[in-house]
Amino acid sequence: MSSSSLWQRFQQYFLYYRDLDFSLDISRMKFPDDFFENMQPKIEKAVAAMRELEGGAIANPTEKRMVGHYWLRNPALAPNAELRAEIEETIKHIKRFAAEVHAGKIAGEDGKRFEHILLIGIGGSALGPQFVADALGSRRDPMDIYFFDNSDPDGFDRVFNKIDKFLSQTLVIVVSKSGGTKETRNGMLEAEAKFKEKGLQFPKHAVAVTGVGSELDKLAEKNEWLARFPMYDWIGGRTSVMSAVGLLPMALQGFDIDNFLAGAAATDERTRMPDTGQNAAMLLALAWYHAGDGKGEKDMVILPYKDRLALFSRYLQQLVMESLGKEKDLDGKIVHQGIAVYGNKGSTDQHAYVQQLRDGVLNFFVTFIEVRKDRSASGGQRFEVEEGITSGDYLQGFLRGTRSALYESGRESVTMSIPEMNAFNIGALIALYERAVGFYASLVNINAYDQPGVEAGKKAATKLLQLQQQVREQLRAGAGKTAEEIARSIDADPEDVFHALRHLVSNDSRIRVSPGDQPTDDQFSLAN
Repeated sequence: MSSSSLWQRFQQYFLYYRDLDFSLDISRMKFPDDFFENMQPKIEKAVAAMRELEGGAIANPTEKRMVGHYWLRNPALAPNAELRAEIEETIKHIKRFAAEVHAGKIAGEDGKRFEHILLIGIGGSALGPQFVADALGSRRDPMDIYFFDNSDPDGFDRVFNKIDKFLSQTLVIVVSKSGGTKETRNGMLEAEAKFKEKGLQFPKHAVAVTGVGSELDKLAEKNEWLARFPMYDWIGGRTSVMSAVGLLPMALQGFDIDNFLAGAAATDERTRMPDTGQNAAMLLALAWYHAGDGKGEKDMVILPYKDRLALFSRYLQQLVMESLGKEKDLDGKIVHQGIAVYGNKGSTDQHAYVQQLRDGVLNFFVTFIEVRKDRSASGGQRFEVEEGITSGDYLQGFLRGTRSALYESGRESVTMSIPEMNAFNIGALIALYERAVGFYASLVNINAYDQPGVEAGKKAATKLLQLQQQVREQLRAGAGKTAEEIARSIDADPEDVFHALRHLVSNDSRIRVSPGDQPTDDQFSLAN
């Protein structure tokens, strides 16, 4: 396409919200001129579905729940006064608690101020806070933050090694809606043991973010933890960052939670517009639909040209893939929907996988994210690496150059731009993708708000842990047994037993292995 034609297409498909200083450019997506017109019935259906969602319709039929993350940044939208009051009171409670921690009114056992946070959670209960902390954090923050976001003992030890010397000044936030999430429970028990080892009382350092009446809620109340904050049953983990899950650690780190919520609310307001050309979230969803032919046939590559957005692709992996990865559509048909998401950051990506993006298999589309302000106000003066040129100028050049090079090779892309990194713009970005995910789900006729596949994995893991206990009980001192012999005695799959035994040998010094001719002939026993 000629440069003049591209300029005309750019003018047609460049959306700019002047009051937010936000722009979205979908002109490098090669959809035909009649694409929006042909999609209009689906667009109208998606807009109507979103209106019902925000009005309080049951959107998660598996759990018979509403889905109300949009109410978190605008409580006036909540379907009843009780929910409105609950949202508003929680925000007030978060602000009061953070202010008292910063003032030293809520302090460690030795009277010293809390200066560090250990957040224990998994999935959406950790990804949102991690992303925001990395995006907004600075050395001036009143508290820094560390995470247990897995069930990896070595991961726990790495964090303990960093915070060991100031554990007495560490506030622990345990995040779990049900209180029964095993990864989170494991992290909590390990943290509790470490505090005890140091002669510290864990409850005097602990805060719970959980469902009212959950196992964790009861435990925190019984043991008199410092505070409890609610996780609402109408909020999913991947959209929980604007609830206490994200707002509590944000407030403790000194971030502006009011501006964070205001940014999201401002994006919500503009993406309720029925005019497709003025609705950034709908344009984004339509670009995804075009790229993958409504079947997720191409991966979404997220390339933010800003170090502070390096975790955004990880955040979007959960938001997009857990929401859209579905076996069946709303009519019960097998469709296997979803969009794979991956990404790095610019211009690091140019020294990594952009080579394949330009010349390799064409199974993706790119989203470039530009942050126009090079340095924060505290980052120092303009510095020129060459006469008249800064490092930030180079970063901008790499973004635009990579975009052009990809387009010349037939690679499609979306480009969005925010003015600077702050709480308002991070809130706006998150809200944009939340609504785009909802719109896209409607366009392809799936439910974005349930996740039965996650529960299937948890159930399978529980069965294997029970099997491991059975396997351990079969081990005796002296003569060893092979995996197959043990499997026959407990009527189990030999391969599952084999892997359970190898795990036990690696982590329990009381278990011995005698090598056989083949790995599957190894014999396992208890030490004498």
